[in-house]
Amino acid sequence: MQKIAQLGEPILRRKADKITAFKTKKLNNLVAALYDCLENSQGVGLAAPQIYQSYCVLIIASKPTARYPNAPLMPPEIFINPSFEICSDESQKDWEGCLSIPSIRALVPRHPHILVHYNDVNGTLQQKELDGFNARIFQHEYDHLQGLVYLDRVNNNQDIISETEFLKLIAHTNHSL
Repeated sequence: MQKIAQLGEPILRRKADKITAFKTKKLNNLVAALYDCLENSQGVGLAAPQIYQSYCVLIIASKPTARYPNAPLMPPEIFINPSFEICSDESQKDWEGCLSIPSIRALVPRHPHILVHYNDVNGTLQQKELDGFNARIFQHEYDHLQGLVYLDRVNNNQDIISETEFLKLIAHTNHSL
C-alpha cells in the first residue's frame, strides 16, 4: 500500500498539476495506486497529492467503514482534472476526517448538491451530479487538489474534536457520518 502524506508535508499545500496526457502508463499507475490505497484504508475518498503525486486526480468510493459506519454505497470512481458548480447557495456543516490528518474530526460547511465536470481515464469529458455525503467527499478531495485540507474550512476551532470523541458522539446520536 502507498504511504499517505501527513499534514505538514509540503505536497499537501501545493496546487496539483492538471493531467495533459491520457492512456499513459504513468496515469494508469497513478489510478491503480489510488484504487489500491483507498481499498486498503478506512477512507471513502483519496486525492493524488495524498500519495505524493501532485496531479489533479481523485477517487471516491463511499462505503460503510469503521471510520464512516453510515456511509452510503458508491462504486469507486476516478475524477481527473475536476471542477464543480454549486447547485444551490445552501451550505451544511457535517463531520469530516482525513487519512492525512489521523485522529481528528471537525464540523465543516459544504454544499450538499454539486455538478462535477471531469475527464474519465480515457480523457472523455463527463459530468455527474453529487448529493449529500458523496458531494461532501468530492469537495473534501477537491480541496486537496487546491492545496487545502478540511481544517482550512472549519468556521470555529471548537468544531474540532478527537476521533475517539467523534466515535462516541455518533454511537450516541446515530449521526449520519
